Amino acid sequence: MRLATLTRRTFLAGTAGYAGSAIAASRTTAVAKGPNDQIVVGCIGVGSQGMYRLYELLKQGDVRIAALCDVDKRHLERATGAVEKMKGYKPLALGDFRRLVEIKEIDAVVVATPDHWHAIPTLAAFEAGKDVFVEKPLSYSVAEGRAMADASLNYQRVTQMGNHIHNDYPNFRRVVEIVKSGQLGRITHVHAWKTSSIRRPRREQPESAVCPPELDYDFWLGPAPKRSYDPLRCHGSFRQFWDYSGGTFIDFWCHISDVAFWAMDFEAPKFISSVGGRFFADDRTECPDNQEAILEFPGVLYQFSLRPYPLTGFEHMGQIGCVFHGTEMTLVTNYQKHEVWAKGKRVDDFTPPPQSNPDSPGHMREFLDAVKSRNLDTTCNVRYGHTLSKFGLLANIAYRTGRRLAWDDAKERIIGDKAANRYLRRRYRAPWTVKVQRRPAAAQGSRTA
Repeated sequence: MRLATLTRRTFLAGTAGYAGSAIAASRTTAVAKGPNDQIVVGCIGVGSQGMYRLYELLKQGDVRIAALCDVDKRHLERATGAVEKMKGYKPLALGDFRRLVEIKEIDAVVVATPDHWHAIPTLAAFEAGKDVFVEKPLSYSVAEGRAMADASLNYQRVTQMGNHIHNDYPNFRRVVEIVKSGQLGRITHVHAWKTSSIRRPRREQPESAVCPPELDYDFWLGPAPKRSYDPLRCHGSFRQFWDYSGGTFIDFWCHISDVAFWAMDFEAPKFISSVGGRFFADDRTECPDNQEAILEFPGVLYQFSLRPYPLTGFEHMGQIGCVFHGTEMTLVTNYQKHEVWAKGKRVDDFTPPPQSNPDSPGHMREFLDAVKSRNLDTTCNVRYGHTLSKFGLLANIAYRTGRRLAWDDAKERIIGDKAANRYLRRRYRAPWTVKVQRRPAAAQGSRTA
């Protein structure tokens, strides 16, 4: 991967005011190696989700936060203060992720940036010999996800995609056991849903609002097209613009599709289609607030619905869930609980199969343990993350093109549709770029419970 040249002038312009005297004052403490079992971590992106991950890390006794990086000084100040309050030291505070991945003492990096910034810092960290925990969806595009998956093996790096429901609750493990046991019968239809707000929250700032001085908006845009500052385009609502993500649909795709792909051993659909629209939103955002996607796997359909309300009959399961329709029984699950139904009634005396999926130590803890053991096959490594994420990305391509896509998974190409294939990769704004590396023999990797 080729990164933009970083001169001393560029670095000083990008980080002035972010670190100040804190860099010199803390260099010998925050970056210093501790006991042999200590993991030194750097965090790239410390906004809302980044703070969530930072607090997870601060609870781990064998983790030291060496450096924080964000293009918004307000985020950096809040995150630095949290580390100092909980741990008694100040990490380095940086405005350019390239300086963070250069720190040799750092063992692992957490990438909690907006989606369009997942690939470039992750690949830079791999190249610098760091292990990486990166948020979901794995990538902005299919090509980026492929580059990340392949590079993780080429550089032999431990990875985890932040799809934490997979490990932070035991529920999905029990659902997988039931589905695989055959007790539901033959499953021909799996239907997931996520409710969308019929009143999309809007900020009061006009489109011509002035960019806050604390935010380096040009760096925030990064590889995305150059745009004038718009408060709707960054931070909390960035996902509603195609330049940076794929709406609420892609935001929650990995969280609930995970249980379907895991339980059904889904590999690749032959066809992907999607329809929808903006039926409630009337602001400057772009992505749909209602969307239906259908993935046609051999012998079974997987349907994902972004809709105002839960599926009829399962309103009690809440805002997100997944239904497995079997010839004998139906199972419905959300993040934390599941139910089995037969002939329109809940089966309260259902006997589940014996536990076969081992309990998890937790999503972040699994990653940290793997950093120590050098286990490349964490349960949500980036190879699995790519397999899971890319079909949500393809559903969005089907929506944007208005066509049913025929998919060649071996080549990762849409069959006979040059226009649709253009969506598989993005045109990067200079000086950013991602180089696709030689694909390793075991590029698909594995994901175990």
